[in-house]
Amino acid sequence: MSTVNEKCGKIDEAIEAFGIKGRLLTKQPYGNGYINDTFLLTYQLPNGERKRYILQRMNHSIFKKPEELMENVAGVTEYLRQVIVKQGGNPDRETLNVIKTRNGKNYYTDSMGNFWRMFLFIEQTICLEQVKSPEDFYDSAVAFGNFQRMLAEYPAQTLHETIPDFHNTVVRFQNLKKAIKEDRMGRVDLAQKEIAFALEREKDTSVLTDLLREGKLPLRVTHNDTKLNNILFDAETKKALCIIDLDTVMPGLSHYDFGDSIRFGASTGAEDERDLDKVELDLSLFEAFAKGYLEGCSGSLTDKEIEMLPMGAKLMTYECGIRFLTDYLEGDVYFKVHREGHNLDRTRTQFKLVADMEKKWVKMSAIINACGSRDADFRLANPSKGL
Repeated sequence: MSTVNEKCGKIDEAIEAFGIKGRLLTKQPYGNGYINDTFLLTYQLPNGERKRYILQRMNHSIFKKPEELMENVAGVTEYLRQVIVKQGGNPDRETLNVIKTRNGKNYYTDSMGNFWRMFLFIEQTICLEQVKSPEDFYDSAVAFGNFQRMLAEYPAQTLHETIPDFHNTVVRFQNLKKAIKEDRMGRVDLAQKEIAFALEREKDTSVLTDLLREGKLPLRVTHNDTKLNNILFDAETKKALCIIDLDTVMPGLSHYDFGDSIRFGASTGAEDERDLDKVELDLSLFEAFAKGYLEGCSGSLTDKEIEMLPMGAKLMTYECGIRFLTDYLEGDVYFKVHREGHNLDRTRTQFKLVADMEKKWVKMSAIINACGSRDADFRLANPSKGL
């Protein structure tokens, strides 16, 4: 097994660059993330206290401009600190805290060209990998809605796109059409049904971006990876505490975060389930998340945003499906696969979920209308919090 130093030869150089006062007691790999290399550092401070930090080597093969990524992260977290202090919260626990280098920068570039960053470790927290109950899903929705609310007045247009066109469904659709035309792996004939399903819904691809262009939807700060395991929960109270993994924080639409959460958390089947009879939209989970998300947003969304939330759920699911399908046609070059046709299986689950949403559209809209009515009442009672 590789040691820490063998895996990241310049880790000691990076540690030195951040200049933490005290004696380094331990450094060890931490977590189960797939993108960045993460380490937990334990220090004994001059006053005898022990303090822990997260050190990460950023994956600059995925995030091509780590300088811009860290500008986003630092700007958003510093803003969140100010909001949390005004709310009477604890900014050391309720948001990530970027540790600067000795030179006052948000990251360090080592002598091999690797990019490193450091955060204060948030103690006494837990992370949930799966939704085990509607309460878990509701709590996650409140957390992501609260994240949206706290950043409602942040100038989203100043953020960099860390992954260009990440949720541009129009571009994703064009990539699919290109993959179909080129058919470099000779797989088009194996995916005729899925290709037809995707092509039949081309008109949906621009619905949200058209509304943004027309000024009917506001540009927002979006997290873009709203999975349950990107929330830290307080170990004692089990309440959502802090949103983490801010690498994909970018300008976007609130529907991206809402929709991807529904896609991932309100499906009754696994993302690569082969038995499609097991895959459908769980309306009780959809309702739990809608209630929690709008509660967390606390009146910060517009009426049009709320109205279009079902489309966010459908479009993010559809978009994910066409990404899986594109990767399948191109030879499985982006998503990791563990069996023959794995990406095609993933495509089928997403498209089955889209089809089920279409069948349940009236019920989904009714749920959002009911939740939105409560949100409208909140805005009437608290006009300073609405937009």
